[in-house]
Amino acid sequence: MSHFENVTIVKNANIYFDGKVTSRNIQFPDGESKTLGIMLPGEYTFNTDKKELMEIMSGEVEVLLPEQTKWQNFKGGEHFNVPANACFQIKVNTVTDYCCSFID
Repeated sequence: MSHFENVTIVKNANIYFDGKVTSRNIQFPDGESKTLGIMLPGEYTFNTDKKELMEIMSGEVEVLLPEQTKWQNFKGGEHFNVPANACFQIKVNTVTDYCCSFID
């Protein structure tokens, strides 16, 4: 899906890691929510509340998912899942555009 229709976008940005990771919240009429964002090169650790589907729109990252010992590579057009109430690490190798879907 290249665009969303009939959504509400929260104007205030989510800003993390001194501005190196930013996103905007998108809310759908059915209650679904997503964020669209940009990550600058660097290494980051994220905690999840809900299960997440992370789509890499462009860029390249390496991810260490919960309970894994090997880093996995993802690039534009690929995605990965993160369980709820978990922590994952990400190494952003190039400026990365992403869409994160929160799953109940």
